[in-house]
Amino acid sequence: MMKFSSLLVLFFIFLIALAQLRVGFYSRSCPQAETIVRNLVRQRFGVDPTVTAALLRMHFHDCFVRGCDASLLIDSTNSEKTAGPNGSVREFDLIDRIKAQLEAACPSTVSCADIITLATRDSVALAGGPSYSIPMGRRDGLVSNNVDVALPGPTISVAGAVSLFTNKGMNVFDAVALLGAHTVGQGNCGLFNDRITNFRGTGRPDPSMDPALVSSGPSISTLLRTLDRRSRYALLRQTRGVVARYANNNAFFKRQFVRAMIKMGAVDVLTGRAGEIRRNCRRFS
Repeated sequence: MMKFSSLLVLFFIFLIALAQLRVGFYSRSCPQAETIVRNLVRQRFGVDPTVTAALLRMHFHDCFVRGCDASLLIDSTNSEKTAGPNGSVREFDLIDRIKAQLEAACPSTVSCADIITLATRDSVALAGGPSYSIPMGRRDGLVSNNVDVALPGPTISVAGAVSLFTNKGMNVFDAVALLGAHTVGQGNCGLFNDRITNFRGTGRPDPSMDPALVSSGPSISTLLRTLDRRSRYALLRQTRGVVARYANNNAFFKRQFVRAMIKMGAVDVLTGRAGEIRRNCRRFS
């Protein structure tokens, strides 16, 4: 009963946060904002299509630590950026370029938190994912400490991953959709090589892996080619029902992915007069 009550409170907090954001937030204060973001993301995508994976990672890592407040962008000795899990986050320079153009067009108007959200949304569409509208109006945070970073590692269990999402007011459909979205990137060999050849010191592959994937051989190039085809729908045994629905209906997966992105973008946001609007995303104003 206590757990249900806690989840109910989180749900209502999420609804309140989402209600304070709105589509078209900058339509009067900076009408060209979304166009500026879209154009710069498109330019970057033309040079490096992996920008989609990078921005999805940045957005997730920002939102799941103190909420979607761009605290991940701060440069300082002990900021979130210096925490181990954020060592692989990239495309900070792209955010800087976007911010510079927005400041030139509309000084002190568009938050860095909204820039991350918009840039991620636009990169998803460029990669062949769904196009969607997302509410804006986030403010930038005033705190960034590496000790606050407690993001899940690659060995987290499915139950642990789902719990992480439910603690943020999300559900199993959101968790599977957003974890599935990780397959637009590439896997780091060191994160899964033991599962192929020496799982937990046994000298054998992980028995929970797809046998066909194991039999394809430990070639990293083979694994990376296979990752997107199989991992999105085959790894989450505990969530088999949701995985099956997504696998059998790509349109449904895309709809749920959009819902999950909108919900994640509203996690613990600062709005109104809370926080600030930074002029430089790397420094507090």
